[in-house]
Amino acid sequence: MQKQIDDFITYLEIEKSYSFYTIKNYQKDLESFMTFLNTESINHLKEIDYRVMRLYLKYLYDQKYAKKTISRHISTLRSLYRYLLKEGVVKNNPMILITNPKQDKLLPNFLYYNELEKLLAIPNQSEPIGQRDVLVLEMLYSTGIRVSELVSIKVSDLNRYDNKIKILGKGNKERYVLYGDVCLKLMDIYLNDGRNKILNGKQNSYLFLNDHGSKLSTRGIEFILDKLVKLSGLKMHISPHTLRHTFATHMLNEGADLKSVQELLGHENLSSTQIYTHVSNERLRSVYLNSHPRAKK
Repeated sequence: MQKQIDDFITYLEIEKSYSFYTIKNYQKDLESFMTFLNTESINHLKEIDYRVMRLYLKYLYDQKYAKKTISRHISTLRSLYRYLLKEGVVKNNPMILITNPKQDKLLPNFLYYNELEKLLAIPNQSEPIGQRDVLVLEMLYSTGIRVSELVSIKVSDLNRYDNKIKILGKGNKERYVLYGDVCLKLMDIYLNDGRNKILNGKQNSYLFLNDHGSKLSTRGIEFILDKLVKLSGLKMHISPHTLRHTFATHMLNEGADLKSVQELLGHENLSSTQIYTHVSNERLRSVYLNSHPRAKK
């Protein structure tokens, strides 16, 4: 059974070209599944049917997993069984009647413009690290890219004449994102000054570097953001994804159409982008209730 799981992971790595982080999530989900199968004394994938899958869902709920996490586990197993059917390892798909739990509708958190400005004012731009940090913030906000995409940008991916960046997104899909003159100015300062000082004679093709001149990691970005948020005095949790949410929300608030925002975010489905219209609608509702004489409480 473990061999089929290992073969599936190899398939995801080589044929599907999934990212390191996506593979890690698949492995984590499948380890949980294998632990459950061991407790049920199930030794072969052919023994698994709809009843077993229902028991596994109960096991996940008993572990107090969030609905979103349970949905991810289900998605992993759907992918596994599509692969096993294709390879002829199994003849029946026990996932065919399994549905995802209904998700709670949580609006993504975002920053108001004054909060964003407060955060951007924290890095000391006279120092190399400050030049890097302010560009990290500005680029996440100006482009709406994911943090995993940010750390993968190489200097050669930048087109500073057309103000665009080549991005390698989920599933190795390539797209271009745009940025404005504010981001360009900060980029020029960092490239011509701070980055060279951080490198200190070393060679590195990646745009964002850590204090030792090596590629900056996603965890490194999170650490930088945590530090800046603490210094700013903003009493809220802000992750790199918050800046992505902020980008989308501000774009729609300023009149951008949903399809364009979808393409810039790299969303495969429009439904993933539509959540931001709820944010915009909530903002309009708040403005109305607080401003109209007949609506004020």
